Amino acid sequence: MFYRPEDGHGLPHNPFNAIISPRPIGWISSRGASGDNLAPYSFFNGVAYTPPQVTFASTGRKDSLSNIEETGVFAVNIVEYAAREAMNLTSGSYPPGTDEFTLAGVARAECDTIPCPRVADAPAVLECRVTQVVRLLGDDNHLILGAVMGIHLRDDCITDGRFDVTKFHPLARGGYRDYSVVRDVFEMIRPGQD
Repeated sequence: MFYRPEDGHGLPHNPFNAIISPRPIGWISSRGASGDNLAPYSFFNGVAYTPPQVTFASTGRKDSLSNIEETGVFAVNIVEYAAREAMNLTSGSYPPGTDEFTLAGVARAECDTIPCPRVADAPAVLECRVTQVVRLLGDDNHLILGAVMGIHLRDDCITDGRFDVTKFHPLARGGYRDYSVVRDVFEMIRPGQD
């Protein structure tokens, strides 16, 4: 099968999200004049090591984007399998100003380097300052880029000096209503590296 996106795919559901999977989930926390916000974004990833930088995309003008444009900061909370139900609850379309931390019963803490809430017991949190908000093609698509100013690692997720994903099992997004969880990890050495 081949299709051009502008012509449509002819399938019952759009396969695009299923093709690009699994995708890490950035559980984005922010604060604005209307309060605290927590929402998951699966078009999320790291984009640079030095200095560390991340990106996520928002389709539509959501509270996260409004807060980030207002304050210039956000936090990326890494989602573990144990938090899947709370994360899913925060993905709903709620009226502006809804506090998803409270709605989903998620414990919050203050970030150390930015004026923003974070998920208190997340396996890892990246405290970020916005470097760019880029308007993408389409009706209302936005790319948010941030420099990581501080990193929280939960102590029980560190094994022998390494951040160990097998301790918390990261949740990932597939297409449609599909999710996956990282349980099996293996190591490969790049050619020329010992």
